[in-house]
Amino acid sequence: MAMGRRKRHHQQPLFVATSDLPRTPAHPFYQRLNQLLDQHHFDPFVETLCQPFYHDSLGRPSLPPAQYFRLLLLGYFEGIGSERGIAWQAADSFSLRAFLGYDLHEATPDHSTISRTRRLIDLETHEQVFHWVLKVLAEHDLIRGKTVAIDATTLEANAAMRSIVRRDTKETYQEFLTRLAKASGIETPTREDLVKIDKGRKNKASNKEWEHPHDPDARVAKMKDGTTHLAHKVEHAVDLGEGASGAVLAVTLQAADQGDTDTLLPTVGATAHNLRALADDPATQDKIVKERVAEVVTDKGYHRNETLMVLEELEMRSYLPEPERGRRDWQGKEAERAAVYANRRRIRGRRGKRLLRRRGEYLERSFAHVYETGGLRRVHLRGRENILKRLLVHVGGFNLSVVMRRLVGRGTPRGLQGRRVGLLGLFWCLLWVVAALKRWLSGWERYRCGPDCSIATA
Repeated sequence: MAMGRRKRHHQQPLFVATSDLPRTPAHPFYQRLNQLLDQHHFDPFVETLCQPFYHDSLGRPSLPPAQYFRLLLLGYFEGIGSERGIAWQAADSFSLRAFLGYDLHEATPDHSTISRTRRLIDLETHEQVFHWVLKVLAEHDLIRGKTVAIDATTLEANAAMRSIVRRDTKETYQEFLTRLAKASGIETPTREDLVKIDKGRKNKASNKEWEHPHDPDARVAKMKDGTTHLAHKVEHAVDLGEGASGAVLAVTLQAADQGDTDTLLPTVGATAHNLRALADDPATQDKIVKERVAEVVTDKGYHRNETLMVLEELEMRSYLPEPERGRRDWQGKEAERAAVYANRRRIRGRRGKRLLRRRGEYLERSFAHVYETGGLRRVHLRGRENILKRLLVHVGGFNLSVVMRRLVGRGTPRGLQGRRVGLLGLFWCLLWVVAALKRWLSGWERYRCGPDCSIATA
């Protein structure tokens, strides 16, 4: 066979038939996902839902709602955090074109079209799409709703710490330190002088004093790895009942400087609202075990007397690990003592310990899939509403992966590829074990026969 050479100067043909273009087979995962969406009439649903945001005849050609939401779903399934990356990946892949519904001669949308469509469609519409995904889960009998686990994590904001300004004077951090140095008697402070002045200060980056000029919703917070960044706080409510699938029933976005005890009840309320909507829907009302949250499981950061009392008033059993506080004075606090002691008895029981173990497993799994492999640990948008729009569809993709795991055994396209590789690896492992066993048996026979053994060594 003659060696080919790369053509350095190649004249492109004037016309190319689309049937002659190289085609790769569509990805089986995305084919099955499209079948799932078509089975539950996703395209007519979002087109009817988004009709008020489009004009019948005026304006430039728009991005259809069904393709817009599919593009955001690709962000989860392909692990892409930015809309620019989603647009590039959609234009580069034939299988993703087939999933989105673009022919070979059609141009896929660029990132500015995706971002403009996101700004056009309001937050309530994105929430209804998230509710639609929950309805699909309920129709496949993947939601219980009785026991809910709640936890929070931080997302790095699209804002740099070096750009923060004071809320009162709008000074940058460098200008603020220079003013302090001059007030202390240093007329022309050097960089070393500013470092010395800043080193002895307390509450250097207080959220009460500093903000980002282009993203005021971002807050200074400590991340999971111990670094300090401008961040947002996101909270998941995960289905944790017996036989539950670990689906996310509600997702909320709050300021990163808010405590867990302040954000728990809004997330519980959002979860109860979503379950109520499923219970009121004729298609899913027989699939929901409980139409309201009966048990709440969290970690010890959420433990507070007032929180336990509110949950008790809402007729929700709490499973909140109690931090070490030493001996407490309950004089005049009989109601708080009763709520704390009842929660303490529950977490020490067998069911409480089992639920706490499942909480760590299911919640960390949702965080890992959505933000680590899902590519959204660092957001590329500004403004809490914009981020929540993207987040709702992204978590909706995680919930769809739960359904896909039930249907095809894997929840992501990479997982489906890994399944094939895993079976091949298992096959080679079995061959190696058989060969090693044959060598051992051959050596044992030679040892048993002694030096005059006539057994063939081949």
